[in-house]
Amino acid sequence: MKRTVLVFGILSGLIATAMMWLTLPFMHRGVINFKNGEVIGYTSIFLSLLLVFFGIRSYRENHGGTITFGRAFSVGILITLISCCFYVASWLVIYYNFMPDFMDRYAAHVIQTMTQAGASDAALKAKQIELTSMKEMLKNPLINAAMTFIEPFPVGLVMTLVSAGILRRRAPGAPKTAAAAIA
Repeated sequence: MKRTVLVFGILSGLIATAMMWLTLPFMHRGVINFKNGEVIGYTSIFLSLLLVFFGIRSYRENHGGTITFGRAFSVGILITLISCCFYVASWLVIYYNFMPDFMDRYAAHVIQTMTQAGASDAALKAKQIELTSMKEMLKNPLINAAMTFIEPFPVGLVMTLVSAGILRRRAPGAPKTAAAAIA
């Protein structure tokens, strides 16, 4: 299991990292903005985490063609965790070295969007305070890493659950439930 998890986890992480680095120049030029950046970002995360499915399938095929839901889930979640670590490490390098003004630009975008939508002065002030607080929190690398980790992890968790459900395969002649095995 270790080899499969490492190979597919690292490949998934490298894809997530590559996509992040490939989009960086476009963000600086204004081609990718905050409106479409979220769609591009989550699409990249989804594409990289497709390797969870292929990793579970590879493990199943290399270990007798059968796999339980629990084992498939274990393989998938470990691949997800490795991929998420790559994602977090890439973001921290980008954030602290190449985009230290990210939160300022993001805050300006949010305030501009709210203003265009006709938000009240009180709502704008509250949002500004929230964004300033978030900017201060992100100065701490551990908090930044934790907040970044929760971007791809839910996608990977769903991908793991779906893949484990689709790819599970019992050994021929194995009982369908524990109750059937007792009876």
